[in-house]
Amino acid sequence: MMGKRLFPKPKPPWWRKCRCTLQKIIIPLCIFQTIRLLLLPSTIDVLILGFLVGIACVLYFEWI
Repeated sequence: MMGKRLFPKPKPPWWRKCRCTLQKIIIPLCIFQTIRLLLLPSTIDVLILGFLVGIACVLYFEWI
C-alpha cells in the first residue's frame, strides 16, 4: 500500500497534454468569471468561480 504512494504510476502522454492545455485555459476562464461576477453577481456565478478556482489549484499543485 505504501509503495503505491511513494512511486505512483506515470501518467500517459495524452493525460499530460490534456493537463497542460487545461493549465493554459483555466486562468483566463477564472479572470472572465471574476469580471462577470463583479458586473452581474449571482449565486451560480459564485459557484462556477469556486469550481474553476478549485480546478486551477488541483492542476497547478499537481494533485492529479
